Amino acid sequence: MTRTIVFVYGLLLVGAASTAVGQTPQQRSDSLEVELRRLHARLDSLQRILERLLRAGRDTARVQDELVALRAAAVLAAAEGDTSRRRGAPEPEQFVAQTRNLNRLNPEISVTGDVRVLGNRPGPQRDNVDVREFEFSFQAVLDPFANTKVFLTFEDGAIDLEEGYVYWTGLPGHLRLDLGRFRQQVGELNRWHSHALPESEYPLAYREYFGEEGLVGDGISLFWLAPTGGVIGTQELTLQATLGNNEVLYEDGNRISVLGHLNNFWSLGPSAFLQIGGTAIYGENPGIGLKTSVVGADIRFSWQPPAQAQYRSFTLRAEGYAVDKEFGGVGGTRFGGFVSAKYQLDRRWFLGARYDYVEPLDGGPHRWALVPHLTWWQSEWAYLRAEWQHHDLPAPTGRTTNDRFLIQVVWAIGPHKHETY
Repeated sequence: MTRTIVFVYGLLLVGAASTAVGQTPQQRSDSLEVELRRLHARLDSLQRILERLLRAGRDTARVQDELVALRAAAVLAAAEGDTSRRRGAPEPEQFVAQTRNLNRLNPEISVTGDVRVLGNRPGPQRDNVDVREFEFSFQAVLDPFANTKVFLTFEDGAIDLEEGYVYWTGLPGHLRLDLGRFRQQVGELNRWHSHALPESEYPLAYREYFGEEGLVGDGISLFWLAPTGGVIGTQELTLQATLGNNEVLYEDGNRISVLGHLNNFWSLGPSAFLQIGGTAIYGENPGIGLKTSVVGADIRFSWQPPAQAQYRSFTLRAEGYAVDKEFGGVGGTRFGGFVSAKYQLDRRWFLGARYDYVEPLDGGPHRWALVPHLTWWQSEWAYLRAEWQHHDLPAPTGRTTNDRFLIQVVWAIGPHKHETY
């Protein structure tokens, strides 16, 4: 035991001497003076241990030798650390540049790759490798008041701007202001980038009602956190005004559309919380007499015991939407939504499934899908997912089914890995 104590103290001495390297003489002197005071206190403690061993009649020869060696090492470290005093040389002048480090002006850059290998039933088997997307993320703090995010995607041989906006936080009244192009606050998953989704693709309701990439808008967003202090939960309100040019909702219109989303959070104890939200959207395209309104609701339950936070968790979420597109006052309401669950098996494995239901906007029969999946996180930089997509579709003679099995590989480099939004 005594050898262990002395060995640890010796390591501390070496660490103190190595820390002094690269410091100014004055810094080395101050640092060594503090460290020597600590070492003397520890030596006194070791001396008291030695005295107790003597009173107990134990053999202390080795302890005394090691104690002497430790004191000699302390003296040597102090002499070698203070090189300016040993040589009698004057302390050199130090010049500190006041210019800003140019590296701090560069944005944080991240890149995410998303590739899938898939097979279809019924066939034929073709286009079985899908290099779906490479996403380039640029994020930076502009000044103490504003930040910016820019996301470029390389997909299908073309570069596109997925998001690009500046936002101000810390405004009066718990407000945040975003300006630019952003994924809109519809439910929960619409804000997430595709490579960060619990499944490999957005739910059917998103793709049917907002487009394959979900709802993205150019405009302004105002976020407000209600100052309730958590007494009645936490409430968030998001208001957005964007150009209503979504092809699915507004038939490529150019009028302003508005969106409101209210989110409520409640803690259900140290291991669980509940989230309930509501969304409302309205926009017009007067050129073709179109008025579109969307009403949605979303709910999420999350469980993660603190004692097993890295190994066990469970998430259950559901979203439902009612979409009404009226041309000249004539139209109908269509319904769609999904329910999904994900359970963490251990530190790296996650098992989940999603059920989709959607009524197409063109008035056709409904579709549904079942999507079970298994995800393995190789590390925080890469994950692999096996997924089966079973679709039930309308057909001229009734109903038909098709299946797709895929392996998805997602990897990321840079400080912002697998960005949800």
